[in-house]
Amino acid sequence: MFQKAKSLAIAAVSAVILFSLPTQAVTPSPQMIEQFKSLPASEQQRLAKQYGIDTSVLSGQTGGSSQFTESTQMPERGANRDLSESEEKKRTESELDFEQDSKKAELAFFGYDMFAGEPMTFSPVSDVPVPSDYLVGPGDTVNVQLYGKDNREYTLTIGRDGTIQFPELGPISVVGLTFVELREYLSERISKQMIGIESNITMGELRSIRIFIAGDAYKPGAYTVSSLSTITQALFVAGGVNEIGSLRNIQVKRKGKLIASFDLYDLLLNGDASKDINLRSGDVVFIPSVGGRVSVTGEIRRPAVYEIKSNETINDVIKMAAGVNPGAYPRRSSIERYNQNGLKTIVNVDLTSEKAKQKQAKPGDFIRVKSASTQYEDAITLVGAVVRPGKYQWFQGQKINDLIPTIWGDLAISADLNYGLVIREVDKFGRIEVHQFSPGKAIAQQDVTQNIALNARDKVIVFNHDDSSVNRYELNKLVLNRAKKIKQLSSDSLIGSDLFKAGFKSMNVNKQSSVLGKTDIGGVVMPGAVAELDEEEKLVGDEVSKMLSNLFEDRDLIKLSSSLSREELLFPIITKLSLQSGVSEKVNVIAVTGKVKHSGIYPLSVGGRVSDLITSAGGLVEGAYTARAELTRTETDTSISDIQHLHINVGNAINGVAEDNLALEGRDMLVVLTTPEWQERKSVEIRGEVRFPGVYNIRRGETLADVMKRAGGFTDYAFPQASVFVRESVRKQEQLEIKKLADQLRRDIATRGVSKDGTVVNYSEAQLMLTDLENIQALGRLVVDLNAIQVGIEQADLQLEDKDVLYVPTVKQIVSVMGEVQHPATHRFKEGMTLNQYLAMSGGARERGDDDRTYIIKADGSVMLPEQNFWFSKTAAISAGDTVIVPLDTEYKDNLTLWTQVTQIIYNTAVAVATISGL
Repeated sequence: MFQKAKSLAIAAVSAVILFSLPTQAVTPSPQMIEQFKSLPASEQQRLAKQYGIDTSVLSGQTGGSSQFTESTQMPERGANRDLSESEEKKRTESELDFEQDSKKAELAFFGYDMFAGEPMTFSPVSDVPVPSDYLVGPGDTVNVQLYGKDNREYTLTIGRDGTIQFPELGPISVVGLTFVELREYLSERISKQMIGIESNITMGELRSIRIFIAGDAYKPGAYTVSSLSTITQALFVAGGVNEIGSLRNIQVKRKGKLIASFDLYDLLLNGDASKDINLRSGDVVFIPSVGGRVSVTGEIRRPAVYEIKSNETINDVIKMAAGVNPGAYPRRSSIERYNQNGLKTIVNVDLTSEKAKQKQAKPGDFIRVKSASTQYEDAITLVGAVVRPGKYQWFQGQKINDLIPTIWGDLAISADLNYGLVIREVDKFGRIEVHQFSPGKAIAQQDVTQNIALNARDKVIVFNHDDSSVNRYELNKLVLNRAKKIKQLSSDSLIGSDLFKAGFKSMNVNKQSSVLGKTDIGGVVMPGAVAELDEEEKLVGDEVSKMLSNLFEDRDLIKLSSSLSREELLFPIITKLSLQSGVSEKVNVIAVTGKVKHSGIYPLSVGGRVSDLITSAGGLVEGAYTARAELTRTETDTSISDIQHLHINVGNAINGVAEDNLALEGRDMLVVLTTPEWQERKSVEIRGEVRFPGVYNIRRGETLADVMKRAGGFTDYAFPQASVFVRESVRKQEQLEIKKLADQLRRDIATRGVSKDGTVVNYSEAQLMLTDLENIQALGRLVVDLNAIQVGIEQADLQLEDKDVLYVPTVKQIVSVMGEVQHPATHRFKEGMTLNQYLAMSGGARERGDDDRTYIIKADGSVMLPEQNFWFSKTAAISAGDTVIVPLDTEYKDNLTLWTQVTQIIYNTAVAVATISGL
């Protein structure tokens, strides 16, 4: 019976809810509330969740204050406009990506995000003071506390007829009274009719009122809210305003009459809520469609789309957008506006003038506030080897020592005190000229010829004396971070190297001409090796090129400019001079090479001479021939170009002798020659069994016999026959030949079969052989006969080169057998044993071995082959330190003729390495 009654009650409640459910919100009747209370708690929660009912309303806890606690979340804006799944599938991925990008670029509508994600339903909070002008009505409760002769408390509810039933005073009508009036009236009645009794009157629970929210609200409908609710609080209940709804003309209608209009911009922009009136039961909050809109973008504090009223001006719109940014240039602002023909027009406005400010804003206007220039009007730029690089104020009469007052306090320790540049703009087109000065003389001595007067917008560069001593960690980190923003680098291949220098070199490679592999900047040709660049090097090179081209405006690079090399600091200047040269004039670029500290390309300074060019290159180095240098000059007229070679005395030029210290012209190139018979320090090393092993300095033409005498000759344990002589130039040549052989082997593997007995297995073997060959590091061994040299035979002696190394091992009593034998091994040397006997001790040749072409690598590195030595046979005697090699049978690998050569290189290298490692 109970279950049946329960089912009937649920059905009744569900039916009442279903048929009484309004389109947007539910207002339960008293009958619904009573039936709902009779249900179990679980059923109450289920029905409330299913039909969107506020359980606090159904439980009778209506009324309250203007503050609410969130219970459920309003759906996100635009959720009701989402595409269906089928429609979404029809759209291509590119269309969706384009739409997302365009939405990001659109300006947001101002003010609508105020209601984003606000709660749909609310629970009342009852601890908020009631305002004095609150108009009481049916459903409100009044708390009356009596004290004095008697102490009593009453909670009185205002009935539907507007009266309260006071137990000792009878019914009292409070219709139309405010809370203050009700309190005064009740206090007066109590004091008159209840002698000796004082009273304290406060408001209890407040009534709920029913309002309607119509128009372009996010969720229009009927809502039950607190009697203290205002217009904005009602908007929050409805989820705010749709994007086509007006924020500036929210209307409150009571009994069909307009009683108030509220401009939400007053609250959002000025914090003015004076017109946010309290609502009464039955009020309609109506949101009309939006009026005209104006978009504001550019250098504005709050770019957005704003709703405007009639007669509002451009100045009013700028104020809505919180004004312009400090980096704005309002004089060059513009308005995109539709004309009478429906076409867009551009109206230029000066937002600093009163006339433009009072210009009327029209719906659809698009206001763009332009940005100011990043250029400085009169600043001086200081970069390079200084303590505080950056932008500085310029003033009339300013000189170098005003900008850089002291050497120790303002210049870096590594600064070159002899060479600095001032880059000066000579016209409005940005053409430049270069002035050279000596920082040391300008600052310390205040030399009038070096302490140059500065002009506005000058760039001052101080160079490092030695670029190799500069810490470039932060500079490399900067270029790496910037390159990574463009494309992710595989940092492992670049970390640990000087990225900026590598990028600068790769950048120069990209700029190299195709003629003779030369670097051609400004028409001056300098030697340069053309290298192939991988993708990452090109990426870093491009980024370095951009950074250096913008050196004087890039704040980060200016800050780190003390880490830049001389060539890097000169790059933007050389580039600018090259670009500004015309057909009828030479490019103001010169070059110096030879015996100077910093060979390279330099800008031609105003009045520059030979001595200035040598100073710019850091001066002469040891071994420079001062009596003569060669200056190459290009002479061009209207019909022909000619090259002249001028001989000058560098020493006289440095000392200022006018005859040699010639004035330079564009494209001049100075070659500082080396002193005849000049020799840089050269040395060789003797290791092993000599009396005085070590490093020996040598002169040009000195021989191995000469150095052996200086080393004291051999010790008693020396084995000269097995000595290894290594030369760097030979090593480089051998390494090149190994690379050529590996390339040839790779082509043979790719184009021909490897062997007769199948291609799969033998192809793998060939690949392994190729891998071994590519991994070989050449030694550069020369065969020398030390015994013959010691005897004094001149034909056996040889002239030494720089970095030659001689290894003299101890006496060896071993013979090695390697190659295609059953058991490659090293055997103790026995006098009189033959080749056959040593082969037999290693098990003999394998099937793959070429027994007829067995050869011996003698202890001194020479090779003895059967066809080259008529006495050589299987019964030939073997010497101590020899190595027997049984090569691979070329007939067994008949289609790959390089195998013999490859195996010979591998075996010979292994023998030499074994000899050296034993020392």
